[in-house]
Amino acid sequence: MCTETTALVGIAPQTGDLPGPFAIAVATIAALGYDGAGRWVKGSIHQLLTANVPQTAARPAKGANEAPLKIPPATVVRAPPAFAGMAIGLLGGSFNPAHAGHRLISVVALQGLGLDRVWWLVSPGNPLKDPAVLAPLEVRLELAAKVAGHPRIIATGLEAGLGSPYTIDTLGYLRRRYRGVRFVWLMGADNLAGLHHWRDWRAIMHLAQVAVFDRPGWRYRALASPAATCFRRQRLAGHQAGGLARRHPPAWIFAGSRLSALSSSELRAGAEQPT
Repeated sequence: MCTETTALVGIAPQTGDLPGPFAIAVATIAALGYDGAGRWVKGSIHQLLTANVPQTAARPAKGANEAPLKIPPATVVRAPPAFAGMAIGLLGGSFNPAHAGHRLISVVALQGLGLDRVWWLVSPGNPLKDPAVLAPLEVRLELAAKVAGHPRIIATGLEAGLGSPYTIDTLGYLRRRYRGVRFVWLMGADNLAGLHHWRDWRAIMHLAQVAVFDRPGWRYRALASPAATCFRRQRLAGHQAGGLARRHPPAWIFAGSRLSALSSSELRAGAEQPT
């Protein structure tokens, strides 16, 4: 049942540079190769996965035995290790591509929410987005691992082994598999604004605590959204952020942090522009 509250919230992030990830994202995304209509060009996968190979290395002809992907399928779908008592943040998405905004949210969550790990759930597909612009899962995982650049931020393709692209099914699986692990769902304010379009969105709020991170231009739309309105009584104050993972869901915060306007779609568009 939806109820009401008026708590004001925010997390004060730790300051410091985020070395490298944005530069990596900008430098690497061009190798993904999207055509003028925004569709991913299949042949460009070799360009990304052999970025450190000497220029004289030739691409095998179509049908020849090409080198395997750096991330084999068994590793793509393998769930990371976790044990009872851990608090793990879950940042889901296509990561098409991963960028410094994803890393910023993750670092702030590790520091401000007292999390042990953040898992990037790199989705095999998004039912709300056009699959034509989606690079292969192995490519997106490879880039995500480079952009993360943090021992406690883990990119995983475990959703590919679940047979469902929906968050509700992912959370159900994780709750069953990892008994005693506390999961916190991480999302941007833009996702909160559209959460009511997700399958079983009310049930999602009952399966995991939720931390929402502000994004430029989204604060008021997010806080006026059906999901925020429905669960306004379960919204915690900023000083309670460190205890969010220990709360019984539904429980959520709206976190103020150093705002990031980066988006994967904008990075893809930028990669298509001539330099």
